[in-house]
Parts: sequence; structure tokens; C-alpha cells
Amino acid sequence: MTNRYTRRTAIGLGAGALAAAALSREGLAQAIPRQDVQAPRLPIESGAQLRVIRPARFVEPDEVIFRENAQKFSQQFNVPVRVDFVGWEDIRPQTAVTANTGTGPDVVLGWADDPHIYADKLIELSDVAEYLGRRYGGWMFLAEKYGKRHATNNWIGIPFGGTTGPIVYRISAVREAGFQSIPDDLGEFLRLCQALKRLNKPAGFALGNAVGDGNGFANWMTWAHGAYLVDEEGKIAINSRQTLDALNYVKELYQTFVPGTLSWLDPSNNRAYAAQECWLTANGISLYYALKNDPNTRAIAEDTDHAPLPKGRVDQPPQSATILNAMVFRHTRFPNAAKAFIQFMMESEQYDPWLTGCLGYWSHSLRNYSRSAVWDSDPKLGPYRNGMNHPFWSGYKGPITAASGTVNSEYIMVQMYASVASGQATPEQAVREAERRARRIYR
Repeated sequence: MTNRYTRRTAIGLGAGALAAAALSREGLAQAIPRQDVQAPRLPIESGAQLRVIRPARFVEPDEVIFRENAQKFSQQFNVPVRVDFVGWEDIRPQTAVTANTGTGPDVVLGWADDPHIYADKLIELSDVAEYLGRRYGGWMFLAEKYGKRHATNNWIGIPFGGTTGPIVYRISAVREAGFQSIPDDLGEFLRLCQALKRLNKPAGFALGNAVGDGNGFANWMTWAHGAYLVDEEGKIAINSRQTLDALNYVKELYQTFVPGTLSWLDPSNNRAYAAQECWLTANGISLYYALKNDPNTRAIAEDTDHAPLPKGRVDQPPQSATILNAMVFRHTRFPNAAKAFIQFMMESEQYDPWLTGCLGYWSHSLRNYSRSAVWDSDPKLGPYRNGMNHPFWSGYKGPITAASGTVNSEYIMVQMYASVASGQATPEQAVREAERRARRIYR
């Protein structure tokens, strides 16, 4: 089969998914409870025009419907809007250039903790956030965590949604390996992966500098062993017995992986799973729907299911979400237009068709969107429904700040695990290096 996954292109979902996305906007909006509350007054500046950048799509309707909604805003408010979709690994460098030069896009939909890196250069968005929260039943846990500046009620970002990465697996392979489901116990999970390796149906998780999958795997392994980067006060706590346990565990687990995972970026496990080179991984819903909507891979989708990440030593699945977080830099000449654009895109007439068309890829950030029809459209969507309510975040257990965002963007945790998996460092050496790098940032 032909692989269509690249850093700059996306997975086409086919006519069926786009047809679902074309459902009546009015009908979808009516299914979402909302309160009749006063919207903030945002008089649009004369001659306003907006440039928006955001990460490239992984499912086709994400871009199609987002552009349609932006065009609807343009027509309704007479504000031209240009939307550019940027590669996942490229948007952070572009955001940094925007922040450092004071020029560039008016609205940036960047990654989770990016607003906290540039907090002093952003326009506060509290009026928009508070209105949306009152109107749509409040914000999910991770939306508040990443939207508000630490220790304040000031919103510096508006999270549009988050893609979470539970286990994606071939049902038949797991059963052939002697398991009926994905175990929560880490020892049992290792035995499952070892059995899959013996069957020549291996697992695979990203150990490259992947924004979502690499950081997601590293955080899962850390949290599942009871470890964390910093404590509640933001003091470095990564050099612990629990982290060493996690590193030794990954050293064993890596032996069960399909070759090449040390260089995997975010699309890599999608390719490997679709090509039947990898039979168990962690991923957003995009993989399942790409398989489901391609006649050549529909049988793989029928044999695919999802499960929460194994809990290990903690009480809840130790996962977070890769969050799409909107921010407005102070250099914009049209701050009201920028805020009005964000507010408009989050209203149910626009947001629910986008959420539905994305097939739940970006799990909703406002609570009332849990009533969206998309979540009952397929029982295999279950692990994604509350993706924005997981009680873990990058920099857990500490505050989300510029420091936690920098650790994430520099892939310190991912590289700690990769160095042990590759044999370049012992667990003790790797954790000391991660500690050194983190201390340089947390000053």
C-alpha cells in the first residue's frame, strides 16, 4: 500500500467522514447545551485583517472545516482571514520567531504550554475564556491548567482541544499473545509486548523528538512509575528511585519494539501500524479512522481497538493530551478582531461541526461538548471522550511555566529514555543528565 503520512500532509478520511462533517450546523449546535450569557464587547478595528497559523491536519476535515469556519467569520465580520497550516515540528520555531521579532501572525494556535513560554508578550484572553466557560458548562481540567497563567485567574491561552494517545492495538494479536485486554499492570504489559515480539507482531512507541508521541510516551513511563519532573513547588525531582525504575523498565520494553523507533516522529507509528509492521502503539484517533475509511485497510480497522494507557503505580491512566492552544501576541494591530475570531470559532455553530468532522481527534475543551453526537457514533471512541480531563500535565506535579514548556520543547524527557534504550547511557547517567538540563532551565 502507498503511505500518505508525512510531516506536512495529512490522512484523508474519505467521503464517509466528510459527509458526517457536512451535517447541518444548526442541528449539531442544538444538541449542545448552552447558557444565554452576555458576550464580551469586542468592537472590530477598522480595516482589520487576520493571519492565523496552526499545526497541520492529521485528519482531512480538521483543515476543511477549520477553513470553512474562518471563511464564515470573514464574511460575517468583513475581516479577511488567512490561515496557514504548519508542520507539527515547525510551529514552535515559527512561534519563537514571532515572539522575538514582534511581527507575524495575529493568532497562533500553538502547543499546550507555548503561551506560558511567551506569557509576557501575549494579550490577556480572560474575557473570552470566562464567557465561553459560562456559556458551555465550564472548562475541562487540562483546558484550565494550560489556559491560565500559573497562580492566577488570567487566561493567556484558549485551548481549542487536545489529542490524547491511548493504546491502539490489534485485537487478534493481543488475543494470540494470550491476553483478552490491555493489562494495567506494567509487568503484565511487558509480558504482553514480549509475547507479541515472539509472534513477530511487535509493539512500537516513539523515542524520537516527536511533539505528541515522543513526549507522550516519556511522560507515561515517568508517571506510571510514580515519578515526576518537579514537585508541587517546582523543584527538580526527576532524579529518583522511581525514575530509575522507569528507565530500567523501558530498557527491557524497548527490546520488544519494531526497529526504528529511536527516530520516530509523530507520523511514524501511523505508517508502521498501517503497514502491519507494528501491532500495538499509542496514538490519537486519526490512525483508526484513516484505516477505517480506506478500503485497503478497513480490515485492520475492524481488528483495532483502543484502551487507556496502563496505570502502573498510579490510580488513573497516566496520560495527558497534546493541546491546541490559541494565543494572541501584543504586536497585533487588531486585538479585538483576533479575540472575536477565537470566540467565534468556539461557538457551537462552528465548533461542533469541527469536532464531529475531526471525529473526536481534538477532544473538546468545554464541558458541554461532551454531549456532541460524535462521542456516541462509535464505541471505539470511548478512551478519547474525556481526553482533556486527565489529571496529568507536562511538568507534573509543578506549575506550568516557561520552564516546563521549555523542557517539553527541548525533549529532555524523551531523550533521557532514548539514551538508555539505545545503550548510549546507563539509567543513572541518563537521569543525571536530564536533571542537569532541567536545572539549567528551572532557575
